[in-house]
Amino acid sequence: MNKITQLFNIKYPIIQAGMIWASGYKLASAVSNAGGLGIIGAGSMYPDVLREHIKKCKAATNNPFAVNVPMLYPNIEEIMQIIVEEGVKIVFTSAGNPKTWTAFLKEKGITVVHVVSSVKFALKAQEAGVDAVVAEGFEAGGHNGREETTTFTLIPMVKEKISIPLIAAGGIATGRGMLAAMVLGADAVQVGSRFIATPEASSHQAFKDMILNLEDGDTHLTLKELAPVRLIKNKFYNDLMALYAKGATTDDLKTLLGRARAKRGMFEGDLVEGELEVGQIAGLIREIKPAAEIITEMITEYNNAKQEIALM
Repeated sequence: MNKITQLFNIKYPIIQAGMIWASGYKLASAVSNAGGLGIIGAGSMYPDVLREHIKKCKAATNNPFAVNVPMLYPNIEEIMQIIVEEGVKIVFTSAGNPKTWTAFLKEKGITVVHVVSSVKFALKAQEAGVDAVVAEGFEAGGHNGREETTTFTLIPMVKEKISIPLIAAGGIATGRGMLAAMVLGADAVQVGSRFIATPEASSHQAFKDMILNLEDGDTHLTLKELAPVRLIKNKFYNDLMALYAKGATTDDLKTLLGRARAKRGMFEGDLVEGELEVGQIAGLIREIKPAAEIITEMITEYNNAKQEIALM
């Protein structure tokens, strides 16, 4: 047991990230049933859809699970009310000021974790009263921080400044990566990209298959003028780069991006024109396998690597 397993009442210090178009109740319940903490990603769900996923997750697991809520969500008040009404016990917030909702959630007896990308925001989250922070490095897929601080440097810097539990995220998909994060000061790891390549993830099969063929350099963090996001380099990405080369304005970028491009890519499987979000660690993902198997492999590799180091 460590700070995070005690805080969430879980067996293993492995958190499945709340990813848009990938982490519905099937993935969250599978991870929770395997001893980690599964998270339903509310960012791609209408309020009624989120309620349905929470209900199904409660039916599919007796273990703790969480909901991730990007605080820029347009229906945030309704989302938070649903979370309270459905008795969700753990909430991960991101993409916003943690002061906005932390007190409300804590008053309802909910454990609150906030995702950050810098020491500055980790301290702000701690001051806001959150129970733990996720420090996410530049390697991570999806929406990211502007600082471009890697996980390897971010974790020890955050650890030095905060007193609450710390979860490392970004570039972690193996037991060895988990051990490295823990040695640097993390109490647990949050894993995103690896869990996309599972049967339980709600993302499109074509997107999952594409991830298996990615190499280093096949993703890039871009769109900082809007909201920084790490994307696979496909035709949409190339069109984006061509627009930048012409001196694109923020309005130009918004026009090209349009609406629902992430859904088009990750959920509907348009690998050409869709927005495809995944982390750099995709270069190590070579097989689609069940979430429970991934957790077992990570824990086994973590323990073996720990023994190897002890023998040095």
